[in-house]
Amino acid sequence: MTAPVFVVDVVPGGPEFVLDGPEGRHAVSVKRLRSGEDVVLTDGDGHWAEGVVKAAEGKDRLVVTDLRVHAEPVPAPRITVVQALPKGDRGELAVETMTETGVDGIVPWSASRCITQWRGERGLKALGKWRATAREAGKQSRRVRFPRVADAMTTGQVAAFLATADFAAVLHEDREYPGEPLATVELPSTGEIVLVVGPEGGVSPEELEMFAAAGARTCRLGRSVLRTSTAGTAAVALLLGRTGRWS
Repeated sequence: MTAPVFVVDVVPGGPEFVLDGPEGRHAVSVKRLRSGEDVVLTDGDGHWAEGVVKAAEGKDRLVVTDLRVHAEPVPAPRITVVQALPKGDRGELAVETMTETGVDGIVPWSASRCITQWRGERGLKALGKWRATAREAGKQSRRVRFPRVADAMTTGQVAAFLATADFAAVLHEDREYPGEPLATVELPSTGEIVLVVGPEGGVSPEELEMFAAAGARTCRLGRSVLRTSTAGTAAVALLLGRTGRWS
């Protein structure tokens, strides 16, 4: 099994490092790491250090030694999912599974047909939960570069973002125009791929028109219709395989 991952502000480069605070408590009291076990310390931005536990002290101090520092290259192409706000805790489920799969960025989107809307303190709290979920899922899946969860965007802001992408697509099912298969559409080998996942009620015609004007294509995953909380994960897995990032 790969070594457990813990988050630090700055990846240590010295001969020895003490992991304390919440991460140290998790390592000592939850993971129950002991002398001789391997660990990974990361800043979540692609920098990380392999190390070996020298000692566990008290309930929240882990002494790590034999540190070897590395840097993970920026992935190419980057994959970002614009995720419409789902109901209840399905947004956190989407963030968790997309992070475990390998997404690079997540943009919360207040689509016109979203039942849930982020406003004021409630919106800030929900955004904080998404970011915390991405961090924890990144650790659990042994990633050293966690996805960045952006501030929530309006439809106009999403359109402007799509216009900057090297490839942009809206995942949309429509009997009259089913769209291009995401499994065969031509993809760039570098740059940024951006996918839009609509709400349970679907992307509105006005939103589709605005996104098309920004250069986004309409694509489908397959014959079955996935929920908004699972479509992004399935699409990311497909793209990671097609672009060679899973090879």
